[in-house]
Amino acid sequence: MGQILAIDYGKARCGIAVTDDMQIIASGLDTVETRFLMEFLKKYFTENKVNDVVVGLPIDLKGNISEVETDILKFIEEFQKEFADITVHRLDERFTSKMASFFISQSGKSKKKRQEKGLIDKVSATIILQNFLEQRIR
Repeated sequence: MGQILAIDYGKARCGIAVTDDMQIIASGLDTVETRFLMEFLKKYFTENKVNDVVVGLPIDLKGNISEVETDILKFIEEFQKEFADITVHRLDERFTSKMASFFISQSGKSKKKRQEKGLIDKVSATIILQNFLEQRIR
Protein backbone atom coordinates (compact mmCIF):
# COMPACT_ATOMS: atom_id res chain seq x y z
CA MET A 1 0.00 0.00 0.00
CA GLY A 2 1.29 3.49 -0.78
CA GLN A 3 0.74 6.92 0.66
CA ILE A 4 -1.99 9.43 -0.03
CA LEU A 5 -0.79 12.99 -0.60
CA ALA A 6 -2.92 16.11 -0.15
CA ILE A 7 -2.42 19.53 -1.66
CA ASP A 8 -3.83 22.80 -0.36
CA TYR A 9 -3.32 24.64 -3.66
CA GLY A 10 -2.76 28.39 -3.66
CA LYS A 11 -1.66 30.96 -6.21
CA ALA A 12 1.64 31.63 -4.39
CA ARG A 13 2.31 28.44 -2.44
CA CYS A 14 0.86 25.01 -1.73
CA GLY A 15 0.66 23.13 1.52
CA ILE A 16 1.50 19.43 1.24
CA ALA A 17 0.50 16.61 3.61
CA VAL A 18 0.91 12.84 3.37
CA THR A 19 -0.25 9.69 5.07
CA ASP A 20 1.93 6.92 6.34
CA ASP A 21 2.20 3.84 4.08
CA MET A 22 -0.74 2.22 5.90
CA GLN A 23 -2.89 5.30 5.08
CA ILE A 24 -3.86 5.82 8.72
CA ILE A 25 -2.17 9.05 9.87
CA ALA A 26 -2.10 12.40 8.06
CA SER A 27 0.99 14.55 8.64
CA GLY A 28 2.10 17.91 7.29
CA LEU A 29 5.01 17.46 4.88
CA ASP A 30 6.03 20.81 3.44
CA THR A 31 5.02 24.11 1.88
CA VAL A 32 6.14 24.62 -1.71
CA GLU A 33 5.99 27.65 -3.97
CA THR A 34 3.31 26.86 -6.54
CA ARG A 35 5.70 27.41 -9.44
CA PHE A 36 7.88 24.57 -8.09
CA LEU A 37 5.01 22.19 -7.20
CA MET A 38 5.38 19.77 -10.14
CA GLU A 39 9.14 19.61 -9.66
CA PHE A 40 8.62 18.85 -5.95
CA LEU A 41 6.05 16.13 -6.72
CA LYS A 42 8.26 14.46 -9.35
CA LYS A 43 11.09 14.19 -6.83
CA TYR A 44 8.78 13.03 -4.03
CA PHE A 45 7.12 10.37 -6.20
CA THR A 46 10.49 8.90 -7.21
CA GLU A 47 11.37 8.45 -3.53
CA ASN A 48 7.93 7.41 -2.19
CA LYS A 49 5.03 5.28 -3.39
CA VAL A 50 1.91 7.44 -3.66
CA ASN A 51 -1.38 5.90 -4.79
CA ASP A 52 -3.73 8.86 -4.54
CA VAL A 53 -3.63 12.65 -4.42
CA VAL A 54 -6.31 14.80 -2.81
CA VAL A 55 -6.61 18.39 -4.00
CA GLY A 56 -8.71 20.87 -2.04
CA LEU A 57 -11.84 22.20 -3.73
CA PRO A 58 -12.05 25.95 -2.92
CA ILE A 59 -15.70 26.69 -2.15
CA ASP A 60 -16.75 29.85 -0.31
CA LEU A 61 -19.43 30.13 2.37
CA LYS A 62 -22.12 30.77 -0.25
CA GLY A 63 -21.19 27.59 -2.12
CA ASN A 64 -19.42 29.38 -4.98
CA ILE A 65 -16.19 28.07 -6.45
CA SER A 66 -13.22 30.38 -5.82
CA GLU A 67 -11.35 31.91 -8.77
CA VAL A 68 -8.21 29.88 -7.94
CA GLU A 69 -10.15 26.83 -9.19
CA THR A 70 -9.17 27.74 -12.77
CA ASP A 71 -5.50 27.37 -11.81
CA ILE A 72 -6.23 24.17 -9.90
CA LEU A 73 -7.94 22.60 -12.92
CA LYS A 74 -4.92 23.44 -15.10
CA PHE A 75 -2.63 21.90 -12.48
CA ILE A 76 -4.76 18.72 -12.29
CA GLU A 77 -4.74 18.38 -16.08
CA GLU A 78 -0.94 18.69 -16.14
CA PHE A 79 -0.65 16.34 -13.15
CA GLN A 80 -2.78 13.63 -14.78
CA LYS A 81 -0.67 13.78 -17.95
CA GLU A 82 2.53 13.39 -15.93
CA PHE A 83 1.21 10.84 -13.36
CA ALA A 84 -1.56 8.92 -15.12
CA ASP A 85 -1.37 6.04 -12.63
CA ILE A 86 -2.14 8.24 -9.59
CA THR A 87 -5.82 8.90 -8.85
CA VAL A 88 -6.80 12.51 -8.11
CA HIS A 89 -9.61 13.19 -5.64
CA ARG A 90 -11.21 16.53 -4.79
CA LEU A 91 -12.41 17.51 -1.31
CA ASP A 92 -14.24 20.60 -0.10
CA GLU A 93 -11.70 22.70 1.76
CA ARG A 94 -14.08 25.18 3.39
CA PHE A 95 -12.87 26.34 6.81
CA THR A 96 -9.54 24.51 6.62
CA SER A 97 -7.48 27.73 6.84
CA LYS A 98 -9.53 28.94 9.81
CA MET A 99 -9.22 25.54 11.48
CA ALA A 100 -5.49 25.50 10.78
CA SER A 101 -5.06 28.94 12.34
CA PHE A 102 -7.03 27.83 15.39
CA PHE A 103 -5.04 24.61 15.86
CA ILE A 104 -1.76 26.49 15.45
CA SER A 105 -2.86 29.08 18.03
CA GLN A 106 -3.68 26.27 20.47
CA SER A 107 -0.29 24.65 19.95
CA GLY A 108 1.63 27.21 22.00
CA LYS A 109 3.66 28.47 19.02
CA SER A 110 4.90 32.08 19.13
CA LYS A 111 2.73 34.77 17.52
CA LYS A 112 5.25 35.18 14.70
CA LYS A 113 5.21 31.41 13.99
CA ARG A 114 1.38 31.32 14.16
CA GLN A 115 1.13 34.01 11.48
CA GLU A 116 3.49 32.20 9.11
CA LYS A 117 1.35 31.54 6.02
CA GLY A 118 3.39 28.51 4.97
CA LEU A 119 2.61 26.79 8.26
CA ILE A 120 -1.10 27.52 7.81
CA ASP A 121 -0.98 26.02 4.29
CA LYS A 122 0.76 22.87 5.51
CA VAL A 123 -1.71 22.41 8.39
CA SER A 124 -4.61 23.09 5.99
CA ALA A 125 -3.35 20.31 3.71
CA THR A 126 -3.18 18.02 6.74
CA ILE A 127 -6.79 18.83 7.64
CA ILE A 128 -7.90 18.18 4.04
CA LEU A 129 -6.13 14.82 4.13
CA GLN A 130 -7.52 13.88 7.54
CA ASN A 131 -11.05 14.72 6.35
CA PHE A 132 -10.49 12.58 3.25
CA LEU A 133 -9.35 9.64 5.40
CA GLU A 134 -12.38 10.00 7.67
CA GLN A 135 -14.81 10.13 4.73
CA ARG A 136 -13.26 6.99 3.27
CA ILE A 137 -13.96 5.08 6.47
CA ARG A 138 -17.66 5.98 6.58
